[in-house]
Amino acid sequence: MTLTDSLVDFFLETRKHTENICAPLEIEDYVVQPIIDVSPPKWHLGHTTWFFEEFILKPHFKGYTIFDEDFSFVFNSYYETVGKRVVRSDRGNLSRPSVESVYAYRTHVTQAVKNLFSSTQSQELNDLLEIGIHHEKQHQELLLTDIKFILGNNPLLPAYSNSFKEHPVQNEAQEWITMDEGIYEIGHNSDAFCYDNELGRHKVYLHSFQISNNLISNQEYITFIEAGGYKKFDLWHAEGWDWINQNKISAPLYWHHIDGTWYNYTLGGLQKITLEAPVTHISYFEAFAFAQWKECRLATEFEWEAAQAFLSWGQRWEWTESAYLPYPNYKKADGALGEYNGKFMVNQKVLRGGSVATPISHTRHTYRNFFQTNLRWQYTGLRLAK
Repeated sequence: MTLTDSLVDFFLETRKHTENICAPLEIEDYVVQPIIDVSPPKWHLGHTTWFFEEFILKPHFKGYTIFDEDFSFVFNSYYETVGKRVVRSDRGNLSRPSVESVYAYRTHVTQAVKNLFSSTQSQELNDLLEIGIHHEKQHQELLLTDIKFILGNNPLLPAYSNSFKEHPVQNEAQEWITMDEGIYEIGHNSDAFCYDNELGRHKVYLHSFQISNNLISNQEYITFIEAGGYKKFDLWHAEGWDWINQNKISAPLYWHHIDGTWYNYTLGGLQKITLEAPVTHISYFEAFAFAQWKECRLATEFEWEAAQAFLSWGQRWEWTESAYLPYPNYKKADGALGEYNGKFMVNQKVLRGGSVATPISHTRHTYRNFFQTNLRWQYTGLRLAK
């Protein structure tokens, strides 16, 4: 089997998995958009398909028949280079095209990609296909978290599926890992796939520090709540204090206090909180305040990467104290793909580690996720450092 054949198999497996994620949905679930940060499942299905059509099929497949001329306008996300697009907040207004039509679009594009790669092979095409696959894997995680937000804001709190394990228990005793001061190398350093924001491998000097082997648990976070953590202004950034008061935030997203017991909405429906599981769906503001309360801090992304071999990670995206900035000698790609990461390197914090929703083979210790400080619909958690 050639590298191209293996890549095409990876592509087909990825396309199938996206549709498997949507299999438990009712047709009405596909169009809902409760907030601007959450996109309807139908839009994810179309956008990931548009990516392959726009960047591979249109420029490289001579004679390719475009499925629908309007779909570029409907399913473009933020690529200014490519042209006009539906405003993000209006994605939930797209009752048309139908779900059936979007699935037909997926079939059309998937088959065309197979046909192209059966007759044409090049390193450029392989690279484009690989980034398209990982782009779809990013949207698989977004699909799960967006579906959770859609159903978790339905007054009936309906279950999506009982097969997804969101809250794994941490069985190891908590201990502090000591890292010596010194120079550490940061950034991607292999031939395996990575995004451009991981490149520019470089050295950083770190003072000695300690980092917890475990993530903060739900039990620990409940103690913070019961100690009045959301009412003590001195634990919070000024912006975070304004945020919790303006939005009446007093617990992580999806938490419900019912008859003296804490519950949380899960993809399996409303359930009692698993106390030993790592807390999740918290903002950077909340992670910072908790660390302040414990007289600790959040690790920088460089400390996290230096220590990751000694940590158990992959259950929660972990907020770090690092701003999302380019590495030394970072260079954006030419054209539309140059918009993938670089233009978002402002007003965001880096998260590391992956989560229970991150697809297999899509995370690594150099992966840099990034979100605004108030967002918490992803599986975000925290690990203490000092």
